[in-house]
Amino acid sequence: MAGKPCIITVAITGSVPTKKDNPAVPVTVAEHIESTHASYEAGASLAHIHVRNDDGTVSSNPDRFAAVGEGIRKHCPGMIIQFSTGGRSGTGSERGGMLHHRPDMASLSTGSCNFPLRIYENHPDLIKELASKMIQYDIKPEIEAFDVSMMYQAVMMSEAGMLKKPLHVQFVLGVKNALPCIRQVLDFQVAELKRLQPEATWTAAGIAKHQLECNHWALEMGGHCRTGLEDNIRFEKTELAKSNAQFVKRVADLCAKYDRPVATAKQAREILGLRAA
Repeated sequence: MAGKPCIITVAITGSVPTKKDNPAVPVTVAEHIESTHASYEAGASLAHIHVRNDDGTVSSNPDRFAAVGEGIRKHCPGMIIQFSTGGRSGTGSERGGMLHHRPDMASLSTGSCNFPLRIYENHPDLIKELASKMIQYDIKPEIEAFDVSMMYQAVMMSEAGMLKKPLHVQFVLGVKNALPCIRQVLDFQVAELKRLQPEATWTAAGIAKHQLECNHWALEMGGHCRTGLEDNIRFEKTELAKSNAQFVKRVADLCAKYDRPVATAKQAREILGLRAA
């Protein structure tokens, strides 16, 4: 897979890590934008966005998503903006309440699974509702596959015209009670995606201690990489990460070792079939 550009996704804040866990975690709108800009400068071409209130609690406020998106567009020319419609972005229809702001992409899980302390519930009706909004607002979904069945469901939905083709799938490994971080698991999923939809693209995301391991696998296998404070607040086993940009730089340096150029924002848009910035 040498020579194939690698899209680096930075997940800047998520919802579980807090400033108490790590002072580098962005909370305010300004911090979101500043951290994303530093990551962009380090090589990230796609920003996965959750938002928080200024007190650090998770926010589902569409205006807050819009403010972060606007700041990223201003300071990070061409960067792909991806809003999260995950379970921590609200409940029910609220989870898609920001999609009218027309981000380039939005995350979409096409099934339910167990998380460490709760059920990550995605009712079939909600999945269809979110998918319909993404079609309406010309938003490309990133299928967040926490379970093998989610990939198959996404393929079925795309074949039925409910999701845009080609798919972009993010395989999430290492969440307790969901998919384990095992190379054979990723190998199987990638092979099945290629068999079912050869033109599809994919990213691997390793959670916590698995983040770097998955970066290596994705680069070796020709996929794309996700990194950032949402997935891991520690850069190494005993060291708190200093910034999202620190994680992004590590992946950019790895790209050189695998002879995988870091994709520019323009290249990333072309790879994912997105409209021009």
